[in-house]
Amino acid sequence: MAAAAPALPTFLRPRPPSPFPSSIPPPHRWCPHPSRLHPVQPAVPLSPISAMKKTKDAAPAEAVEVELEGMPSEFYDEEWQANQRERTKEWHAYRQKEEAEEKIKSNEYREIGMRMKAYPQEEVCKARILVSSFIRAGEDIEKVIEKAAERGELTELVLMVIWNRLDVARRDDEKDAIRSLDLLYRRVETEILRSEATPAMRLLDELLNIHDGSDDEKWLKSCRKHMIKVFPREDPFTMVFPAGFNMEKHDGQIKLPPQGEDVLLRVDFVREVDELLKEVQAEQEKVKLQTGNDPGSVATMLKQQEKLRTIRQVEALLELAATLKW
Repeated sequence: MAAAAPALPTFLRPRPPSPFPSSIPPPHRWCPHPSRLHPVQPAVPLSPISAMKKTKDAAPAEAVEVELEGMPSEFYDEEWQANQRERTKEWHAYRQKEEAEEKIKSNEYREIGMRMKAYPQEEVCKARILVSSFIRAGEDIEKVIEKAAERGELTELVLMVIWNRLDVARRDDEKDAIRSLDLLYRRVETEILRSEATPAMRLLDELLNIHDGSDDEKWLKSCRKHMIKVFPREDPFTMVFPAGFNMEKHDGQIKLPPQGEDVLLRVDFVREVDELLKEVQAEQEKVKLQTGNDPGSVATMLKQQEKLRTIRQVEALLELAATLKW
């Protein structure tokens, strides 16, 4: 009797036929989540094989020709590349500097534009129109400024409009505009100060403007004639009776001459001018004379000399007024 064949292990025994039909797939066996066992990793991109590398592998002699095709020979020079990088850094630094300067200039323009935000827009528009009329007046600018002063249109807002235009011209380095606007500002400022000044100070300004800078004696004669016209006679008869009054031929009541608001007595003129001289001389004693040769020192020295010349002229006018005889 033959020996029985040894029993095969379970995992080596033949699988019994499936009870399911062949068209139905077998039930899915459970398997753990793939992400727990095999996490998804991004695909590593393959480095492209350049035509240069292929050419170098294929024919090293031809690689040099392809590498230099269409490119200057300096492109592959390390020193030339270093110089180019240095020039690029310098250009970036220059561009940053230009941008910083443009930003500063924009902020300055914005600040200039914001100066008149506190004023009513209607008054600002009127002031700008008035300044534009001064600029377009040309040779008739003196008459236009005087008429505007008579109408009471010259104000601090007008000066601010002129100053803003002057500030913009200085930042744009427009020399002709700077010179014209500076003269316009000084002229309007003088007219405003004259309208606000006392009759004595207005007369002093008129007398100083008579001087043409050439002959002092001729200037003093003109000032004497002008003073005789402005100051009323100080004898008692003339102060009580009108000019040309004849006592022998007059009949009836004697009326006092009309006194205008702008009547200026010589004693008032002498007193105000003397007080002004004392103030100016006290300030002048504190100023130190400049002795340098640099442009700033020379400009300061010339201004001081001009002040001293004006002080001497005022002293001459004061003496003339004090000794004036009709």
